[in-house]
Parts: sequence; C-alpha cells; structure tokens
Amino acid sequence: MKNVSKENPKGRKRVVLVAGTRPEVIKLAPVFFALKESERLEPVFVSSGQHREMLDQAFSVFGICPDVELGLMTPGQSLPELTARAITRLSAAFTDLQPAAVLLQGDTTTVFAAAVAAFYQRVLIGHVEAGLRTGDLYAPFPEEMNRCLTSPLARWNFCPTELSLANLRRESIKPERCFVTGNTVIDALYYVRDRLRRTNIAAPEVAARLGVTTAFTEHFLARRAARWILVTAHRRESFGVGIERVCAAINKLTAMHDVGVLYPVHLNPQVQEPVRRLLGSNPRVALTLPARYEDFIWLLDRCHFALSDSGGVQEEAPSLGKPVLVLRDTTERPEGVTAGTCRLVGTDPSRILLEASLLLNDGDEYARRSSLQNPYGDGRAAKKIAELLDASV
Repeated sequence: MKNVSKENPKGRKRVVLVAGTRPEVIKLAPVFFALKESERLEPVFVSSGQHREMLDQAFSVFGICPDVELGLMTPGQSLPELTARAITRLSAAFTDLQPAAVLLQGDTTTVFAAAVAAFYQRVLIGHVEAGLRTGDLYAPFPEEMNRCLTSPLARWNFCPTELSLANLRRESIKPERCFVTGNTVIDALYYVRDRLRRTNIAAPEVAARLGVTTAFTEHFLARRAARWILVTAHRRESFGVGIERVCAAINKLTAMHDVGVLYPVHLNPQVQEPVRRLLGSNPRVALTLPARYEDFIWLLDRCHFALSDSGGVQEEAPSLGKPVLVLRDTTERPEGVTAGTCRLVGTDPSRILLEASLLLNDGDEYARRSSLQNPYGDGRAAKKIAELLDASV
C-alpha cells in the first residue's frame, strides 16, 4: 500500500475513487486515467477489498496499484457486518485523505457505504453509472437499494443513457445534478480490445491461464468456425434453484446442438458447488477459474453469444457484435433489450433452450441481433466525467 499524505504539495484538489469489486475497477480505471491529465485534480484510488482476488486481477490489467487498501472481507460475514465495517473504515480513510470529492461506481455495498461515509463528512459525491433501475428493491438484491439510496446523496449523477437520466428525474433528483455521459465500461472495453488485437494472443495462451483442457481448446477455442457459448451466472437472487436451472439448461443445450460452453465460475461457494456438481462431467463444458478482464474480453470477442446475468456483459457484448441472453427476469439495463441485442430469458430451462436454439439455428436472426448499435456509449465517457469534475470541484 502506498503512503498517501494528507498534504498535497502540488496544490491540486484530491478526488478519491473507491472500488470494491472487479466491475468497479474496470469502469473507474478510464476515469482515473482521465483525471490524471487534469492540472487541478489529483486522483487517489481506494480499494475496499470486497472481492479481493478479482480486484487484484482488474487492477493489474490497467497497471494500477491502489493507493489505499482496506481489506474489508472476513469469512462468513453478513451484509450488515460488511456494511458497518465498510462505513467505519471508509470514514477513517476519508478523514486521512481529506478529499474534495469522492467518486463511486455502480451499486455494490462498497458504493452505498462510501456514499454514507462521504455524506457524513460533507464530502461531494460523484456517482458513475447512476440512474439504473429495475423498480424492484429486491431484484437485484441488495444492489437496487444501494443505487436508489446513493443517487440523492450525489452532487454529480453520471448517467450512462437518457433512460437512466429519466429515472432520476422521476425520483426528483435535481436536473443540475444529472449528466448523460455514456458508460465507462465501453471506454475500458475498447482499451483492452485494441491491445489484444495488437498483440494477437493465441487460444492456447488464454486456455492455459484459465485451466481449459487441450481437447476443448482445440475443438472450440482454436477454431474460429466453431460455435461456443460464454456463460456467466453469479447473481445472489439466482443462488440455489436458479443456478441449478441454468445448469440443467446448459446440459440440455449441449446435448441438442454441436456447441461448447465455457463458464468462468465465480468464487462464491454458492455458485461453485452446484455448477461443478451439475456441469463438471459434461465434456462439452469448460468450467474455468474467474477470467482476468483481458482474457474475458478475448473470450467475449470470440464466442457465438453469451448467457449471462452480468450487467457488464449486457453493456460490453453489443460493442463486439454478440447477442446476450440475460439470465434474469428484470434488468436495470433495458436499453440493450429495446435495441434487440439482449433478451431476458430468466432461469427457466425451456425458455433458455428456445432462445439459444434460435440463435444457433436461425442465421438471419443471429446476424440481425449481432449487428445492432450499442446504446451504451462511444468510448468517451471517462473524458466527459473528468471534464465535468475539473470544471466544478
């Protein structure tokens, strides 16, 4: 951990970026780099450590070393315990750092706790990816509550789309606190994709890092004409029956079609146990370690389509021309559904099989849904956010 002095010898105002999970790092990294170009602002990165192993992977992709690491996670902790500890430690960090503003991304417990801690110290708050809503406080849980309570506390709500801006207007968030910038995940995606294409990384290299067998690699990953599906499923609301239903659909799908499935399995035991129990013996399924971000983008760029409950995948896949079957009943990212690149299928095996078979059997339908425009931005969101902060902090 770096030593960050309370004093700022350059006289720049300090902006603290707080991240607790891999998506937060990925989506804040472009903003961090954009803020480093400012002559008025000094960005400082704080890692809460909510998802420690995946955090380290994400930081390494962008060559960032967090200035402060809080290490919040403890075995078997409850949400109240995590929230209380996060507020206390983030409050202490803000006291030491004396920021002019705190920048948060998304809807995790880290985000909510950091917003409360900053509010208590009267520090200005910027919320990146503000305004996403499902309308159901328990779906996703607890993320919907986290983002709904963060928006009123924020001085700057950086909305990815006009629809997310409209959500905040309906909640009576003042217009002067809301800005449409696009989503910074597109900035990060283009950064990593362009680097991957320059280096021309081969399938065996990625497969070796993920622990994919030689047989699966040669039959699917190394053959551009082969069709395989990328799966991510880890949402809390799918724990138990939901995950088991997704696995049942995957087994049926591989039995019905000449298709492979690659599934980087989340480290949570409630995901690991059912996935490995139900899919571990299927030779057409590769269960891997959680993929580093650059490896995940390599996979997403080469798969036929994605089965996912991840918000990030719903945003990233359209930029790479990949349809997404969303393993949820609701989504706070309806823009992709409206555009036609994403389709809600829930965890019902029959619905998953129907929609996946459509993409596998109907070439015209696949071509249509893989050529639609991404509604989440043009890769300039971080620059817009930095410019807004530079002008008003």
